[in-house]
Amino acid sequence: RLKGKGDKISGLPDVILQHIFAYIPTKYAIRTSLLSKRWRHVWCDTPSLSFNSSILNDAWINQTPTGYTAPRMLHFHLKSDKNHDVPHIDKWLELVMSRHVENMVLSFLLVKYSFPDFFYVDSSLKQLTLKYCDMSSKCSVSWTSLKNLSLTRCSVSDESMAKILSGCPVLESLTLNNCHELIYLDLSRSLRLRTVVVVERSSSVTGPKVIEAPHIHYLYLRYAQFPCTLVDVSSLTEADVNFCVSTNTNGKETSLQDKVMNMLVKLRHVEKLTFGTNLLQVLSFTELRGVPFPMFEVKSLKLKTRIFQYVILGLKRVLQNSCDLKKLTLHTNNCSIKRVKHRDNCLALQSFSPAQLCRRSKVAGHWDVESKHLAMFVELVLQNTETLDKMFLVLDDRYRKFRKIFENFLTTTKSPLPFQIRLVVNHRV
Repeated sequence: RLKGKGDKISGLPDVILQHIFAYIPTKYAIRTSLLSKRWRHVWCDTPSLSFNSSILNDAWINQTPTGYTAPRMLHFHLKSDKNHDVPHIDKWLELVMSRHVENMVLSFLLVKYSFPDFFYVDSSLKQLTLKYCDMSSKCSVSWTSLKNLSLTRCSVSDESMAKILSGCPVLESLTLNNCHELIYLDLSRSLRLRTVVVVERSSSVTGPKVIEAPHIHYLYLRYAQFPCTLVDVSSLTEADVNFCVSTNTNGKETSLQDKVMNMLVKLRHVEKLTFGTNLLQVLSFTELRGVPFPMFEVKSLKLKTRIFQYVILGLKRVLQNSCDLKKLTLHTNNCSIKRVKHRDNCLALQSFSPAQLCRRSKVAGHWDVESKHLAMFVELVLQNTETLDKMFLVLDDRYRKFRKIFENFLTTTKSPLPFQIRLVVNHRV
């Protein structure tokens, strides 16, 4: 407040104040009604509301629906972790859906909540994010405007998912995060679906095990242990594949490698591929077994890994089998490399020792990545690619010494590089 000038914020139009309210928890927006008569009803037309359990049972907040006058809602975010919130949840859902909400985020950690039937019929929802929800309702689904659906740790069976998909005719993006009950994800009838993200971090229960998605263009897969089986991804143009963590496969290393190779066969036509560290390790072990790799049609390959002995053989084979590769990006991870038991076990099963793998890859056997390994990586690329136009090295702060090594490499090489190399060293990577 400026002396003699009054309150400039109070002088702003309601629509601007309500836009500001959309970015703060609703409880703070409602408290502004105590400031003065000017503020008493400003929040009532705010198109976005956000609640959690800490205020959901307060008497004053549950009188809010009677005073809320916004004809349409853009966003509604509700987070609850208490079972006694259920009656209030029903009331709020009924309110926001009657106001034609477009974007809804609901999280029910520790709450045994089943959606009422009216929740499954709505023509306004465009984005829906559900966490820890039970989606096992037997009623039909009709979300005719829904374009983006995200489910995290939701109870949803194959049958329930089929009902959801049939009721979302314009769905464009589907995210499934730790939805363990899914077995067969059939997306063949979702004609407009273009993006699918599947993250499964449980090492004991995984799902879905099979994915059929003939119309999608982008696929992101993160599995903690065994990857899924891809049935039909014939329209795919970009895929990002890796395992969340290195896990002990309990003697099933060969089965894991076979599953990964079967997946790569389905991805051989994809033009943009991203492979992570653990996937490259599996490919190295597969190369040791002499298993033939598919020929890839990839034009842009991104590697999210640090360069060390357990990824070299797989990486080399991928490069050799990518005859149309134009762009290669190495994006190093910030995580440290740790010994994982099953890697050495896998080598033992194939009568290889870690030292033999190092000799096969011609990289010194250090667990900590050193800058000289990156120089070896560049040399590996030079020896195994013929069509490459550009290579990007996006490195974290630990690789600062590589710049000098790389400059020395360029001065000692006998012929000019056949492709452009861009080096970025960033401590934030």
